[in-house]
Amino acid sequence: MTQPLALTRFNKASTRPMSQAGFSLIEIMVVVVIIGILAGAVALQVTDYTRDARKSRARSDISVIVKALDTYRMKHGRYPNNSEGLDPLSLKQSSQVDPWGNPYHYNKPGQRDAPYEVMTLGADAREGGEGVNADIYSWNLQDERE
Repeated sequence: MTQPLALTRFNKASTRPMSQAGFSLIEIMVVVVIIGILAGAVALQVTDYTRDARKSRARSDISVIVKALDTYRMKHGRYPNNSEGLDPLSLKQSSQVDPWGNPYHYNKPGQRDAPYEVMTLGADAREGGEGVNADIYSWNLQDERE
């Protein structure tokens, strides 16, 4: 039997009787759905930042390699040939591999009348591509940043 309204005790924070205090299943489900939507949005943002960070690291690595090649030329009077590749340079092992786990490519002579080129083929490891799959060359580092 239910008590008359005058005798029912109420929770001070709510107008519900104490015997009905708590959250309903619907309220809990709504909160879980909202948290899921927020978590999905955050995950998408983190993925975008990770892609951008890998491209930035590749550009940075190529800049370091270019400086090492110029230093090599000052010491030896020439750039390494294609068969030597980047091996004669004193680079850390991590600087010889792009952010996607593939080795950087070195070609002498390079395209566009450059004495050499250092490049990565991007995430897909194939020529061409856009976005994260785009190739990054030592001769277009400035173009990539713009």
